[in-house]
Amino acid sequence: MFKGVLIEKDPQNYTATVKDLDDSVLMDGDTLVSVAYSTLNYKDALAITGKSPVVRKFPLIPGIDLAGSVISCTSGKFKAGDQVLLNGFGVGEIHCGGLAQKAQLNSDWLIALPKALSAKQAMAIGTAGYTAMLCIMALQKHGVMPNCGEILVTGANGGVGSYAIAILAKLGYNVVAATGRVAEAEYLKALGASEIIDRHTLSEPGRALAKERWAGVIDSVGSHTLVNACASTKYGGIVAACGLAQGMDLPGSVAPFILRGITLAGIDSVMRPVKDRTEAWDRLAKLLDSKTLEDVATEIGLAQVCDTAQHLLDGKVRGRIVVNVNQL
Repeated sequence: MFKGVLIEKDPQNYTATVKDLDDSVLMDGDTLVSVAYSTLNYKDALAITGKSPVVRKFPLIPGIDLAGSVISCTSGKFKAGDQVLLNGFGVGEIHCGGLAQKAQLNSDWLIALPKALSAKQAMAIGTAGYTAMLCIMALQKHGVMPNCGEILVTGANGGVGSYAIAILAKLGYNVVAATGRVAEAEYLKALGASEIIDRHTLSEPGRALAKERWAGVIDSVGSHTLVNACASTKYGGIVAACGLAQGMDLPGSVAPFILRGITLAGIDSVMRPVKDRTEAWDRLAKLLDSKTLEDVATEIGLAQVCDTAQHLLDGKVRGRIVVNVNQL
């Protein structure tokens, strides 16, 4: 038996509770992992609360991230005791995920935990930090370097935003953070933001073209915020879009694309090839120090997951939530 969060659904009820589980709840996979830490992401919160149809198979253990040690692997890719991590690949959506003490997974979904990181540190980074790194890699491949100008980060108090600011600042970029919680300005400045702007300056309908300001943008918000970010991106700049906290719609104009030649780069972290994952995680391990990880992450136990999921959706969570699955 092992403990985990289980989401169940019938015609009348949708529930997420911490339960004692046995191996029969686990799904097919060639690798059995003893999970040490998981995380609570925005997508996990949607799954746990049922606010969005993230989960497509029931019953299901949520959790799109996990880190732990291999118990057994029949594919030969890993051996017992190997430290591994996982982000995405439908885990926590259509396959039982990381918010439990065990996970049965496909070895092709796993990568080796970078030696410089502990399981807890890797989950302090999680999908949020990994996605932020993919966004930064997109900016750099487009040629946006620190001397090109300001970088806008929206949803700055969230996990992706927090890590994007910290990593960009470490790399020497001038970062402007957009947030709805301007009272958190000191936290964002401590991460490396040079200026804080109120998200309401971006979240309402705006002009098709605004004054050019941003050399690049990392947006985890979507909707009008993404449209306004595009409208104020400099000629030839790039906007990396990775989230939809405001909405999935894109109520904008083609003007920034055909008149200023900007690029809108979609950043998918779920099905990203292993080569890109490995590059991103190797860079994260080198760039993020233990103090940054401690500043950004808060640790909770399994018993706190369901309540914290609602707090996250209510905008009451700052930074990252790390879940110690062996602590209640």
